[in-house]
Amino acid sequence: MNRLTEKLAPWLFTIALFVIWEAVCRLFNISTITLPAPTAIYEAMVKHWWPILTNSYVTLWTTMAGFGLAVIFGLFLGIVVGWSRTIYRGLYPVMIGFNSIPKVAVVPILVIWFGIGEVPAILTAFLISFFPIVVNVATGLATMEPELEDVLRALGARKLDIMLKVGIPRAQPYFFGSLKVAITLAFVGTVVSETIAANKGIGYLMTLAGSSFQMPLVFAGLLALAVEGIVMYAVFAYIEGRMTRWAFRSSMNTAP
Repeated sequence: MNRLTEKLAPWLFTIALFVIWEAVCRLFNISTITLPAPTAIYEAMVKHWWPILTNSYVTLWTTMAGFGLAVIFGLFLGIVVGWSRTIYRGLYPVMIGFNSIPKVAVVPILVIWFGIGEVPAILTAFLISFFPIVVNVATGLATMEPELEDVLRALGARKLDIMLKVGIPRAQPYFFGSLKVAITLAFVGTVVSETIAANKGIGYLMTLAGSSFQMPLVFAGLLALAVEGIVMYAVFAYIEGRMTRWAFRSSMNTAP
């Protein structure tokens, strides 16, 4: 019964949220321009289903392209940063400074370099999502117990052997856990770029609808983004569970 309740809880809370939302809009007679009711958003989704679908596809593939680049470069840079404490201390402040720059300020530069379109969206998704991957991989490598490393060295293991056989496997839970955070940030980066300089995508659709005060369509775009984000988060959560089950095996065995 408890497991069934846990599985149904997200659906029940979501339905309750929409019911309360609809009731508040009707009870206080809130204008559609201010806050459209869920029924008005549903009507907009039915009426404009094709533009929402096509632009959602554009946003999804640009996000996944940027996220793929973030995984490749983030994993490589994370291994480099976590390789030694000297590199970790030297590059970490630089990465923090880079991550502190608002990515919305970088979009105009990308537009000047690559023009208006999907490339700035891909690069923005990459820039905003690779930092969590780098940090988590580097942390997983850098926090390896010094005693364990000393024992392995005493047994004749080289630095490369320690990283390949102990460090990288140990960092896997950090890496796969970071993917769930990075994919949601990738969507943020894509939409930010699409709202500024794009001719396709959900961000572009929302900007176009907002300029003509079609607020139900704007909220329909937000819901489409939420669905995409939830689905991709669930995908990588599943991958994390499959790939890092060994890391939680002891805690699972001791569970009641």
